[in-house]
Amino acid sequence: MIKLGSKIRQLAESETLAMTVKARNLKAQGKDVISLSIGEPDLPPPKEVLDRAQEAIVSGQYHSYPPVDGYLDLKQAICRKFKTQNQLEYTPDQIVVSTGAKQSLYNLMQVILDAGDEVLLPAPYWVSYRDMATLAGAKVVEVPATIATDFKINPEQLASLITSKTRMFIFSNPCNPSGQVYSGEELREIARVLSRHQQILIVSDEIYEHINYTGKPLCSMGSFAEVADQTATVNGLAKGFAMPGWRIGYIGAPSHIASACRKLQGQVTSGANTIAQRAAIAALEMDVSQIDHMRVCFQDRRDFLLSELSKIEGFKVQKPQGAFYVFPDVSHFFGTTISGRPVENAKDFCGVVLDVAHVALVSGSAFGVPSCVRFSYAVSKDILKEAVRRIKAIL
Repeated sequence: MIKLGSKIRQLAESETLAMTVKARNLKAQGKDVISLSIGEPDLPPPKEVLDRAQEAIVSGQYHSYPPVDGYLDLKQAICRKFKTQNQLEYTPDQIVVSTGAKQSLYNLMQVILDAGDEVLLPAPYWVSYRDMATLAGAKVVEVPATIATDFKINPEQLASLITSKTRMFIFSNPCNPSGQVYSGEELREIARVLSRHQQILIVSDEIYEHINYTGKPLCSMGSFAEVADQTATVNGLAKGFAMPGWRIGYIGAPSHIASACRKLQGQVTSGANTIAQRAAIAALEMDVSQIDHMRVCFQDRRDFLLSELSKIEGFKVQKPQGAFYVFPDVSHFFGTTISGRPVENAKDFCGVVLDVAHVALVSGSAFGVPSCVRFSYAVSKDILKEAVRRIKAIL
């Protein structure tokens, strides 16, 4: 056999996608599986988006390759969105449109990180951050948080872990998987710490921006003047606009970083799908009140799932303030037997729940908190109700 390279051999498979594959395989075998493992909104995207895509197809806006970093009018729409909704000042040359926010994040890590650099990663974190950083040759330094601290880090904790090798701080707000939202006051304190270290790029992943239950607009890290020039803001359309399959993500970043991402993307994928880019303009030009019904729907599901999980003895839950995940601590079950199978950790717990109850969850070990599991409630309330019933039955 041809030997694989060391980079791919050390790369872990995404646990969220792995659980989704397992669930699909069981379904293919005729099992009635409920998948709560992936953050894929079940709601339709806005009609304006569909109409704009159809217009683009009918008018033939698909023949030519698009610009590597996105169409100018789309980048201008992104600049307007950043200014009006996030108080961020970007020009089109600072915007790069990619095939999903995941590519946006990958681009940033590839153009910033070298072997031996350190990346500060508040835990819990989205599963791919760690492996993207590792693939770039960097060392990940976790900044741990627990359910006792509402899954939030504090400035003193962060400051104690910064070294001369620290090159990046990356976090999601609202957070995947915990759903917690950092307030403007909390972010300002973190910004003050990071502003004293100008070699650090702050990567603020705000893709769950519109799924925010706090009643206040999300505060963007880049809106603080002291760190504006060391912040890259990442966003996309998959979550808030229910457009995961359209694969449109984007960044706003200092010009030299955006230019580097453009160069890298030009050698990898080039520009994102032309029809999806035209549809993205419609999404970004919409009044955000037009998608508020999605947030209301997700909040109702959150409240239902929290109520049901809190009734299960051994589940420790906290109330997420955004996104569409609940991240309960299930360590009560470690060292026990469920349906005749030993459970020593969250991965074992998820394995039993999938194989016996036919409900797919994701182990918290994938997110840096091995005592927890992640539930996605991007499905109907009826499906959530049945999933909880099954889990209760085997516990």
